[in-house]
Amino acid sequence: MMWNKRFEYPNSQRSIKGEYDITHMLLPSVTTVLKATEPEEKRKSLDRWIAKTGEEEATRIKEQAASRGTAMHFYLQKHFDPDCKGYLDLTTIGKIAEPMAKKIIEKGLDDLTEIWGSEVVVHYPGLYAGATDLVGIYDFSESIVDFKQSNKPKRREWIDDYFMQLGAYAMAHNAVYNTQIDQGVILMCTPDCYFQKFVIRGKEFVKYQHNFLRRLDEYYKNR
Repeated sequence: MMWNKRFEYPNSQRSIKGEYDITHMLLPSVTTVLKATEPEEKRKSLDRWIAKTGEEEATRIKEQAASRGTAMHFYLQKHFDPDCKGYLDLTTIGKIAEPMAKKIIEKGLDDLTEIWGSEVVVHYPGLYAGATDLVGIYDFSESIVDFKQSNKPKRREWIDDYFMQLGAYAMAHNAVYNTQIDQGVILMCTPDCYFQKFVIRGKEFVKYQHNFLRRLDEYYKNR
């Protein structure tokens, strides 16, 4: 892996309202847009799972997964930091997240040859913003790469929102930095270290970009 800091990314943090302050303009995050325009059937499916699992247990599972994902992402962020001499998280969550991150490094990063940014904010002027895990050259293509934790293995047809998220980040990066990102890569791992890689490119990638733009249009109409 080679760092190539060819772009200057904005310094912005996501607010509790799911917005980014980009040049004094509040823009909704990609995940906020997708959540606000979630299809009714998906919401009902989640409600059925909560009812079946129990609200207290469902909350515990979601919070644990979120903490595990945060810890895994932080380990990976430190892995890409050229100034980091090593990182260790000895918390209970950290002891689960570390082998997950290492599995992603072992199985998913051989094709990563150039890094432009890690945990950087990208934005489409006037429309939306978001923080992508990694942007650079993956398998000889300009790519957006996202790391995901999952409680269990996923089928490709279950992760449409992830593909739209990648498409949104690619459109934003291309618009601002005049790049030609045409590929999205998801590197996913479960707590028992089952690794999955999903790659989306070409016409399929464009389709998900169009799908996101329709959701974005719906988001602004509802506002």
